[in-house]
Amino acid sequence: MRVIAGSAKRIQLKTIEGLDTRPTTDRIKETLFNMISEYLADSNFLDLFSGSGGIGIEALSRGAAHAAFVEQSKKAMNCIRDNLHATKLADRADLYETDVINALSRMEHSQKFDYIFMDPPYNQLLEKKVLEYLSTSNLLSDDALIIVEASLETDFSYVEELGFSVVKEKLYKTNKHIFLEREAKSLC
Repeated sequence: MRVIAGSAKRIQLKTIEGLDTRPTTDRIKETLFNMISEYLADSNFLDLFSGSGGIGIEALSRGAAHAAFVEQSKKAMNCIRDNLHATKLADRADLYETDVINALSRMEHSQKFDYIFMDPPYNQLLEKKVLEYLSTSNLLSDDALIIVEASLETDFSYVEELGFSVVKEKLYKTNKHIFLEREAKSLC
């Protein structure tokens, strides 16, 4: 796994051995960032269930002003630290070694994010818990985009009830990216 573009282009990233994490492949990462790169400069990026930190590091390399990484595995967090050091991007990152909901509540009144990316363990409904939290949160900027990496089977039919709308869905061979934004509130 490597950084694809930007200031840290071509730097190899460490990954965690074993089946505890599924690093997003370079091809899928490149497709994802081609879709969002136009608006990434100077943004605040939140990488939930960060694994080795590849997505958040790619965002920083491509011009995001700041990224927060949330990962509860100590082994994975050490990998993120090593990768941030290797890419010389650590000064623009905050690390939260805790569960996602705890990290979100800790950041609640001190940060706003333009992008929130999450790649939770598949088929455990963790993305739904995060979206339920975010539905009433102050963490999202006005034009925030939430990107969820999930299994092809993951159902997102509930998101409208939470006040989100699906902007785009990108299907791959074994998984998908769902792009969500807050629905505009009616003034009536």
